[in-house]
Amino acid sequence: MTREEGARIAGEELSDPAYGNAEPGWLQRVFSALSDLVNEFLRGVSGNLPGGWWTLGPLLALLVLVVIAVIVYARPSRNARTAQALFGDRAPATPADHRAAAERHAAGGDYSAAVRERLRAIALELEERGVVPPRPGRTATELAADAGEAMPAQKGALEAAAAVFNDCAYGDRPATPDGYRTLRELDETLSAARPREDAR
Repeated sequence: MTREEGARIAGEELSDPAYGNAEPGWLQRVFSALSDLVNEFLRGVSGNLPGGWWTLGPLLALLVLVVIAVIVYARPSRNARTAQALFGDRAPATPADHRAAAERHAAGGDYSAAVRERLRAIALELEERGVVPPRPGRTATELAADAGEAMPAQKGALEAAAAVFNDCAYGDRPATPDGYRTLRELDETLSAARPREDAR
């Protein structure tokens, strides 16, 4: 067999479609190239670290944990403290103003706004009466804790009211007529209640 005949026979054999089907597709070639690139990078990094993979593995795990912690800490619900404050960054009105606004919202069926206004009325009245000291940026939960120390008999009701407020203000749960009624009844009870003498 001559050289030309051998080349012709080899060319015919290689032109068989079975060989073309055995070649990897473009997606597989891209994946293989990326895989080779990542493996090369990791080999280079682990080769320069004392301990190799025994050091790189825990470092990568630590990096993942740090990224998760940053994401969790930076969530919108953990934004600046003023976002969770009862009054946000606006100046409070009087307790009567907040009560009137709460009743208007409740009459219009907006119980979430009614709950927020009623708890603001409660907070302002407790501050005006000296039950709790005025504190800018106070949250509903902090109000319940502070007022609960001065009025232990109302501690449970204060905590329940704070939970209703937090659910509708920050938990994206709409308030209900019953939730608003809880705050209105607490407001009326606190207006008649007196704090412990040693809590003043």
